[in-house]
Amino acid sequence: MTDPTYATHVPSPLGPLLLTAEPDGALTSLSVPGQKNGREMRADWREDPGPFREAAEQLAAYFAGELKEFRLPLRAEGTAFRERVWAALDDVPYGATTSYGEIAARIGAPRAAVRAVGGAIGANPLLVLRPCHRVIGADGSLTGYAGGLERKVRLLTLEGCLPGTP
Repeated sequence: MTDPTYATHVPSPLGPLLLTAEPDGALTSLSVPGQKNGREMRADWREDPGPFREAAEQLAAYFAGELKEFRLPLRAEGTAFRERVWAALDDVPYGATTSYGEIAARIGAPRAAVRAVGGAIGANPLLVLRPCHRVIGADGSLTGYAGGLERKVRLLTLEGCLPGTP
């Protein structure tokens, strides 16, 4: 028998966030409504807000502009390449942006790997918490975001990367 997956919904300005976690509390995903390849509630998951109290508090503080760095246990599983890309995302600070090429360089991948880097970023199961929204095109363009470009704009505006208000 496998350990249960815990899940809960947390309200946010992006819509209700679906969070999943392992029994030890490590977060395994954060999905937004309509997300490309996002998770949806499953019947065999245990819906329980208890393991997510700290995550809900930190997310509320982030959306209120009071938190710049999440301190939560994250456990996303992917290929070794994807995990290297996701670790590089964790190093992109609040209020900053980077490019796909810069992420490739950070992990020691050749310039030709930019598409693979983009695929790994697009497969990030921990939106918002692992800041894939901070990755933009080399020319400064707002490129794809699994949660939708309008949400990417909201997040980058919240963090002060774009003018205007969220």
